[in-house]
Amino acid sequence: MTTVIMKRVLKYIAIFVIVGGFLNSCETTELDLRVSPNDLASNQADPNLLLTSIQLAYGTNQQTLSDRSAELVRIDYMFGRNYFNNYPGSTLDGVWSRTYSSGGNGVGDFTGVGMLTNIQALEAIDAESDIDYSFHLGVAKTLFAHQLMQLVDFIGEAAFSQAGNATEFPAPLLDGGQDVYNSALALLTEAEGYLTGNPGTQGAVDIYYNGDVSKWRKLINTIRLKAHYTTGNMAAFNQVIAGGNFISSAADDFEIKYGTSELQPDDRHPDYASDYTPSGANIYQSNWMMETMLNNNDPRIRYYFYRQVDATPGADADPNEETLACSLVVPPQHFQDGGFTYCSVPNGYWGRTHGNDEGTPPDNFTRTAVGVYPAGGRFDDSSFGTVGLGVGGGGAGIEPIFLSSYVDFWRGAMAASDADRANFLRSGLEKSIAKVQGFAALDGGADLSFEPSAADVTAYIDGIVADFNAATGDDKENIFAEQYFTTLFGGATEAWVYYRKTGYPTTLVPNWEPDPGPFPRTLLYPQNEVITNPNLTQKQSLTQQVFWDTNPASPAFPVAN
Repeated sequence: MTTVIMKRVLKYIAIFVIVGGFLNSCETTELDLRVSPNDLASNQADPNLLLTSIQLAYGTNQQTLSDRSAELVRIDYMFGRNYFNNYPGSTLDGVWSRTYSSGGNGVGDFTGVGMLTNIQALEAIDAESDIDYSFHLGVAKTLFAHQLMQLVDFIGEAAFSQAGNATEFPAPLLDGGQDVYNSALALLTEAEGYLTGNPGTQGAVDIYYNGDVSKWRKLINTIRLKAHYTTGNMAAFNQVIAGGNFISSAADDFEIKYGTSELQPDDRHPDYASDYTPSGANIYQSNWMMETMLNNNDPRIRYYFYRQVDATPGADADPNEETLACSLVVPPQHFQDGGFTYCSVPNGYWGRTHGNDEGTPPDNFTRTAVGVYPAGGRFDDSSFGTVGLGVGGGGAGIEPIFLSSYVDFWRGAMAASDADRANFLRSGLEKSIAKVQGFAALDGGADLSFEPSAADVTAYIDGIVADFNAATGDDKENIFAEQYFTTLFGGATEAWVYYRKTGYPTTLVPNWEPDPGPFPRTLLYPQNEVITNPNLTQKQSLTQQVFWDTNPASPAFPVAN
């Protein structure tokens, strides 16, 4: 994102903050008869601000969905031993409200109403105006279509046919997952039509592609690929591939770009803002993710994680009850039986294992922090320093959403032969590692002599592909899945989808709790919607399966849980 664009985005964010603060402080006013800023007629709203709001709502949702998905599949650490208790009905309240304008959107997301409401306002403005707002509608409907698919992926259903029509349907029914997917695909066709002919932005800020309509068209086809891959529609998937107009190089990657401003507003990567503080790091990294990369000698590990110490209690340092209590504990039987790491990963990779619900010890300057990719932190040059404000890349990272490397893994999963799968595995790794290595320059104080060389990277990729070709059965699937999950670090929304579709990798570390309850196949309905919608009854478990999940019911599947 250029500096000019960032300044304009921040200006719009500031407007939302100021207006939101005004509305919170003044419940009613009788000073004049002007229309309230919170109740503008459609022809009074600024279409550029509406589009900005839609983009921000979508981006905030991506952060939430990626984090929850990553926790479930051990890419990130999950706190708490019981799945049902970990993911209550409030988990997706914010995502739902930012999509539909149902309830408050929460402090700090800068969106007064949800995506659908603003899209309807844009449609009304476009219908009545001599100005062509096709760009706004094309972008907005693309994002909304993807959001609808994700709601299905996370809760099994979504509101569509009765959504956005409070007069006729004050309590909208939810549509089935397959129907919502079909409707989302139809929305993508509408969006594509709006973007035909390269419409102008009319001054709107495009925080993703800077007004490049060709890139939005590629994104539309990439979302189609995602839908066809998820549902197993090989013919439709191959048809999009044959067209060639999808995200296939890093130049077209779809991502949120962050800045380095700490205040007014804080536009840094959220993980950087949490980990790079005067009081140290606040996020625990996943032991499974770090150990998998360490054992594989993955060249991305120094970019993903920054170690503040060179040894971990219980692994290559003496156990320490004060800073890592579990380092003194004998692992429970279900960890011993599988040979899984219960507490400590060596070489200073100080994190936590899935489900660990211990309290927080004084380890903020010893636990491993997020690195230079994707959060814009420090590159790990074995200096074993500490984190702090402004250190490393200052938070100027990204939130990956659709990367070209992800698409190669989809193509590998859909490939007709193991030889083709191996080729896409290789291509996906090449693109992922190249992108990750490009972030090292963000950390101007790092000793980049610790970066893996080109020969190191080639040897790693050759070794992974050779192991994949030599393996059979579960071993082959585990290699592919582990590399896919590693590539998804930082933008892992699709990881939970893959795990429910395939059950791989079976190498995932178990929950700390021997009986954590059935593994979630979907999450609960948003509780705020359940409370206000008499046509909706909350689920009693997390075992309802999405229409594309045709595997055995939990707890028999996935086997690693």
